[in-house]
Amino acid sequence: MRRLPRIFFALTLAAAPIALALVVSDAGAATPFESQYSYDQTFGTVVRLLRLDLGVKITEKDPEGGFVTFDYTSPESGKRVTRGSLELVRSRSGTHVTVQLPALPSYHEQMIVDSLAKKLFSDHGEPPAKPTPKPADPDAGAGDAGDAPPG
Repeated sequence: MRRLPRIFFALTLAAAPIALALVVSDAGAATPFESQYSYDQTFGTVVRLLRLDLGVKITEKDPEGGFVTFDYTSPESGKRVTRGSLELVRSRSGTHVTVQLPALPSYHEQMIVDSLAKKLFSDHGEPPAKPTPKPADPDAGAGDAGDAPPG
């Protein structure tokens, strides 16, 4: 009978890391943002936001490669520094931005995304209007290729 509690205890110890990994699984996630501004406007605003507004130390930036790495200190963590990154990719509608702070909860990433959206608007005004698609011509393709236009 004494053997059953030992087996249960051993199984509990073995399962604890798995349960902990499931609870903290979103720590490695990233927070996306679709900027309607140009790549150059978005990249410049990212750098100003991080350095001037948030006061973080930028450790590396590469405008051609589309990334910025930085040391982030959370207001709740005291002086503990966390590595973060922003990735920027050109898209048809503007710029796709991904924020990563792997060691922190995702609300820190969301705070940076929200701050970026506000700063883009305050620095550059309304985003450029998206081009409206032209309506299809109802007469297009109605006749044969050999038909001459009416004269």
